Amino acid sequence: MSWITTHVLDTSTGRPASGVAVFLEYQEDNGTWTVLARGSTDADGRIRAFLADDAPRTPGVYRVRFAAGDYFQSQGVRGFYPEVHVVVTLDDPAGPYHIPLLLSPYGYCTYRGS
Repeated sequence: MSWITTHVLDTSTGRPASGVAVFLEYQEDNGTWTVLARGSTDADGRIRAFLADDAPRTPGVYRVRFAAGDYFQSQGVRGFYPEVHVVVTLDDPAGPYHIPLLLSPYGYCTYRGS
């Protein structure tokens, strides 16, 4: 099973948000962010695996960056948030971690999923 996964639900339509660009980043000791992976949500609004199963599982602070503005623009909708950043501490290398996003043009919500 993949260590880190996500999905995006467009709550304004009640449907999965497909085609959302998503970046997985790791915070280095000096505070800078390193992009570890990037992808786009599939037809079900999911990225099922950011990293290969054999990729190092380093505890630390991670950021999942969602290109919300580009997604809403592609839907012909004006949105308020150009990007949504979800910053989390991943401390268990055994994981898994599921980081979902409930998204609308003028709000968002996230939680630790299973």
